[in-house]
Amino acid sequence: MQTYDVNVHPESERLPRHAQLAWKIAEVANDPVEVSADVTEMAINRIIDNASVAIASVNRHPVVTARDQALAHSRAGGATLFGSPADIRVHAEWAAWANGVAVRELDYHDTFLAAEYSHPGDNIPPILAVAQQMNRSGHDLVRGLATGYEIQVDLTRSICLHEHKIDHVAHLGPSVAAGLGTLLGLETEVIYQAVQQALHVTTATRQSRKGEISSWKAFAPAHAGKLAIEAVDRSMRGEGAPSPIYEGEDAIIAWMLDGPGAHYHVPLPSPGEAKRAILDTYTKEHSAEYQSQALIDLAFKLGKEITDWEAVEEIVVETSHHTHYVIGTGSKDPQKFDPTASRETLDHSIMYILAVALQDGSWHHVRSYLPERAQRPDTVRLWRKIKTVEDPRWTERYHTPDPTLKAFGGRIIIRLKDGTEIADELAVANAHSLGATPWKRPDYIRKFETLTEGLIEAGEAKRFLELVQRLSSLKPEELLLLNVAVPAATLAKGHPGLF
Repeated sequence: MQTYDVNVHPESERLPRHAQLAWKIAEVANDPVEVSADVTEMAINRIIDNASVAIASVNRHPVVTARDQALAHSRAGGATLFGSPADIRVHAEWAAWANGVAVRELDYHDTFLAAEYSHPGDNIPPILAVAQQMNRSGHDLVRGLATGYEIQVDLTRSICLHEHKIDHVAHLGPSVAAGLGTLLGLETEVIYQAVQQALHVTTATRQSRKGEISSWKAFAPAHAGKLAIEAVDRSMRGEGAPSPIYEGEDAIIAWMLDGPGAHYHVPLPSPGEAKRAILDTYTKEHSAEYQSQALIDLAFKLGKEITDWEAVEEIVVETSHHTHYVIGTGSKDPQKFDPTASRETLDHSIMYILAVALQDGSWHHVRSYLPERAQRPDTVRLWRKIKTVEDPRWTERYHTPDPTLKAFGGRIIIRLKDGTEIADELAVANAHSLGATPWKRPDYIRKFETLTEGLIEAGEAKRFLELVQRLSSLKPEELLLLNVAVPAATLAKGHPGLF
């Protein structure tokens, strides 16, 4: 890896394009280096993972809305939609939109956490949609996905957005543009312009993940993927972009991030170096925000030691800065204690999540969020006894570059009214690569079968799983079958709009 010092340059000292971060990203995307077998295998896992959560959410309201919008933009020779048969085709950018919402709706796919947050699996819907429309092969798709994951992970390692209340999808626009550049074999100049355009149009505030969290949380990454596709299209036609988009004196770093004196140290693969960042990402066993995964596993264990929930005096979670301020009491969001809050809000309340996980000893992507579950009086009482505190030890482990020390969990301390204290800690989720039960292909398949049970026919599940596991050898016509269809009669329709 090469690390680049990225900083603001005034117009009077204009930075040559070959020294700009967007150009360096484009060079990585244009590098013809092949993808290793283990990266290909992980890409297959993540496509299975995305399909699992997309079908599980296929008739949820935001997904229905996005799919209906996409169906209003049909195109012969276009891309396919999750839930619909493969002969229904729409424009690639609208397929990316609909499929991206379906993948993100349950917030139940892969994650990478470092200086910033990210869900790198959000790269898959737009890159797959363009691959289908442009008649690319499975091999081409794998190469594009390897780039998309690499760029998003590398930006996430080094550039913090949330500190400045910028939503993390600002790293997704450039990563999708770069991934599409690899997929299509575009020249460095074209990718460079597309990366800059994509970043310029995908910067938005973090209010989508603050306070009363709405359905836009699912739409936000799909919107970024859609805009990145449009940016690539314009760049292929010869259009330019605001430049330098990172280093310019009126650009992103100077006015939206750390300011004119900032220095970001961004790692990117050297020429000829394989893109392996997907191997550093991790998926979710439980349908909740990733920083709750290890704490859910720990709650299952500790909950067995409590026989009377009314005997609990308080529960304290010692954890990292990110967990405390994003999903804990450090957020100061009253909605995180509201039994009538949206599913999206409850998904970002570690206090609610722990109360249910402790009491139930299990977690379900639907049942654990039902209004009757959230409003159960004994759960509400327990929920309001939980608080989080930042522990510098956990913050340090969250940010360490050493993968053997990195941690996203914390310590749970349950204090009973009689003075008894029950406590334990867990650094990483059981499903993490360093966890107690690290996930392999059978686990992804089991998740797929569990989440799609009763929604798709057994033959359709078998067809998809057999096809996707041949990913790198798929011909363009086979790539069009890389969706999952539900019985037509069960596919919901939403409210009419403009389209």
